[in-house]
Amino acid sequence: MYNATLNGIVEQKLQRLIEWFKLKDKVLVALSGGVDSSVVAAVAKLALNDGVIAATSSSEIIDPKDLEDAIKITKLLGIRHIIFKTEELKNPLFTSNPLNRCYYCKKELSIKLKQIAEKEGIKTIVDGTNADDMNTHRPGAIALCEEGIYSPLAEVGISKDEVRKIAILLNLPNADKPSNACLSSRIPYGQSITIESIRRIAEAERVIRELTNVKVLRVRDHDGIARIEVGKDERKKLFDEKLMEIIDAKLKELGFKYVTIDLIGYRTGSMDEILFERIIPSKNLKS
Repeated sequence: MYNATLNGIVEQKLQRLIEWFKLKDKVLVALSGGVDSSVVAAVAKLALNDGVIAATSSSEIIDPKDLEDAIKITKLLGIRHIIFKTEELKNPLFTSNPLNRCYYCKKELSIKLKQIAEKEGIKTIVDGTNADDMNTHRPGAIALCEEGIYSPLAEVGISKDEVRKIAILLNLPNADKPSNACLSSRIPYGQSITIESIRRIAEAERVIRELTNVKVLRVRDHDGIARIEVGKDERKKLFDEKLMEIIDAKLKELGFKYVTIDLIGYRTGSMDEILFERIIPSKNLKS
């Protein structure tokens, strides 16, 4: 599997990551299906061989494609895979959608992972949080820390770009997979998260992907107003009048009142922009 070498800093970090795992007996990897946790699983396999088990939540707030990718990765790596259920939508602290919504999601996830680890006789649980993630609004990281979940990529100081370089070397099929987040992240803070809204968002994204073949996509649900974000270099794929009419009709069939396109395109944490507006209400304020 590991059929190439890296030069410089990235090579050193990869070796440090391998050594990090070699100090462990067995590990349970929280595998989301994204490139970060896939690299964690692959490197753990390199270091520990059969001392690795992966676990993935089948929650309704998770994009079904991510679960499919997680299954493919474990089959490719030859890692035992446990799929379990989390029920965030039954927790009013989560569904009320506060600014620290992710804390409650990761808290339940961590508790379920610890139950699996205990049953399997595993003391170390790891996830795919990378070094860049630590510089963003991540209340879920607090829950992971409280429950003793390790983030080896972050500990070693491996950035998102470095993760992708390592994924290419390890021949992982999702090396260029765009970052994703749970479907609840499409709903503005303070707006209730319901099973209906989650399913509507998931179906809307499926429809748009089939019609446009875009790679990066978010359908933000602003109380029935769909705000479509696609990758900045993919916006031109939507610039067709007939296509826009079809998307509008399809999404209104799902229950959206209005359908809009975000002219700026996708950017990380667009839902968090309001947080900074609350802190700095006007750009014209003098320092």
